[in-house]
Amino acid sequence: MTDATERPGPGQAPDPDAWERACAEDLAAEKARRRAESGQGHEPGSAAEELRKLVDAVADKVSAFQLPLAGAAAQGAVQHLIAQAKAAVEPVIDRNPEVFDHLASAGSELMAAYRAAVHGHEGRWTRDEPARAPREPRADERKEEGDNGGSERIDLD
Repeated sequence: MTDATERPGPGQAPDPDAWERACAEDLAAEKARRRAESGQGHEPGSAAEELRKLVDAVADKVSAFQLPLAGAAAQGAVQHLIAQAKAAVEPVIDRNPEVFDHLASAGSELMAAYRAAVHGHEGRWTRDEPARAPREPRADERKEEGDNGGSERIDLD
């Protein structure tokens, strides 16, 4: 169907995903238009490139602050501090760009693990269900008096 007014012919079933596909296309076109307007037509780079951009942006913002009471001496000290920070960060980014990709992936994995761990609890909290009472450990799970070794079962519920 190329025209919004066309209808499926006899014996043709309507496409159940047509609306979803059209909305996705419209959303992608709107996002591209907004990126082009704001000058952000590029996709995000590696984590190292993004960190470098962040450091540059923060340095630009900090150096743009005017310190009316402190004067030129303080402004020069701030500029010097920014230059030192950038000089310390740049070599680390240049030598180890893949480390930042791994750290970004690790952060995503940790967030997914957190979501998985609390998903059930959040459901109970939002439905106002009472939390389950802690259960008594079975005889084989009880810790012997004076037994400091071995493992102890931890009930997360």
